[in-house]
Formats: sequence, structure tokens, C-alpha cells
Amino acid sequence: MARDGDINQPTREFPEYPTSESLRDRADSPPEPGGRAPGGGPARGLLWVLGAAALAVVVLLGVQATGLLPDFRNPFAKEQTDRSQPPLLMSIRDLSRYVAAEGNFQVVVDVQNDRRNVPDFLLNERTLFVGAGRVEAYVDFTKIADGAVVVSDDGKSVEIKLPAPQLGETDLDMDKSYVFAEERGLINRLNDLVAGDPNRQQQIYKLAEDRITAAARDSGLGARAEVNTRKMLEGLLRSLGYEKVTVTYTAP
Repeated sequence: MARDGDINQPTREFPEYPTSESLRDRADSPPEPGGRAPGGGPARGLLWVLGAAALAVVVLLGVQATGLLPDFRNPFAKEQTDRSQPPLLMSIRDLSRYVAAEGNFQVVVDVQNDRRNVPDFLLNERTLFVGAGRVEAYVDFTKIADGAVVVSDDGKSVEIKLPAPQLGETDLDMDKSYVFAEERGLINRLNDLVAGDPNRQQQIYKLAEDRITAAARDSGLGARAEVNTRKMLEGLLRSLGYEKVTVTYTAP
């Protein structure tokens, strides 16, 4: 049992709590010899290291902006390696034709393949394809016959006979062509999973090319090519001193 004299004595097991005066005195006191400064430690050292690194980055970026150092590369940047083989020259053709006109066309191909007395949800193929392509009309100068150019005795007029303009092959632009809608029956879808038909899309493309070719024939593109070729030759030959230029076309 405790004695009466020990009741007012402070308990020695509990440490003394710091007061504001003791903390101020500790901050103002100089560092002990061989010891660390008050308030120092690993945290302040880490802050110094981070600050120095940030300063170094800013300096390097500033020097790089001036062009004194080469650009820095990200060591983990994404790189692409091209291992493609060089192109092979398969053929060379001398082009001796004048493209006098060009037509741009767009066609909508709506094709459906089904079976009689069979529901469409079982067996049906319908494709709505929008095709865009161009056709050139040109004059083949290699087919100019001997004696096709006749110059008058006085050298003031010239007559030229050219072959009739031709239509080139339809160039289907796949960047502007697309499948607008497509319907497939259940059996058709199962067949695609098992075997598939790689030529199905090619058939649609061929139909679009045929439609554009037919439209080019009916568009008067050949007549436009005749007019443009005649204007080109008239301007060229008049610049050479001919006063009268006559251009005619032979039957195709």
C-alpha cells in the first residue's frame, strides 16, 4: 500500500510531454557536434534529391530546346519493323495515249439469291452494295495510221485523222465503295462458318463494275473525249504556226 508521502510525487513511468517552450528552444539550439541538425533526417534528404533531379531535367530540356543536344528518345517507345520484300517489276508498258475525259460514277447493286418455297430466314442472300468507280476515255496515238497527218502546200493548214476514243476499264474505288446492308439466312450463316464463299464479294464487285461500264457508254463520255482532244491539238498546232487545224476521227 502506498505511503502518504508518495501520493503527491509524479509518476516516473510516464514520459514528460513536450511543451511549446521546449520545442522552440530545441529549434533554436545549434546542432550538436558530430550530430544532425534539428528537424533533419531522411525526409529532408529525399526532398533535396528530388529537387536536384527536377532541376537537372529542367536544365536538360532547356538545352535541348536550344538545339545544342540531340533529341532524347524514349527507351520504351513503340517501334515498328518493316520486313516486307522489295517490289518486283513484272512488266513495263509505254503509254502513248491521251486521256481526254474521265467520268466518276456511283451505282447501287441490290442482289438477292433465294429458293422457291423456302422461307427467307432459312435460305436467303441479299446484299445492298454501293459502288463508286471511274472510267477514262482516251485516244490511242499508237493506232494513228500512216498519212494521217496532212499538211497543206503553203504550210498554213493541217489535217489530222485520229482513231475514235476508247473507254478504259472501270476502276472501282474500294475506299468509297461499301456494303450498305446484308441479309443472310440461317443455313447461309452456317455455311459461312463451315466452308464460306470467298468469291461472294468478288461477284458483287464484278456486278458493280459492269453497271458502271454500261453507264459510261451511255453517258456520252466518248463524245466529250473527242471535243477535248480536238481542242488540245488545235491549240498545240496553232502555237506552231498553223492557221487552220482540222481533226477528224475514224470509225472504231
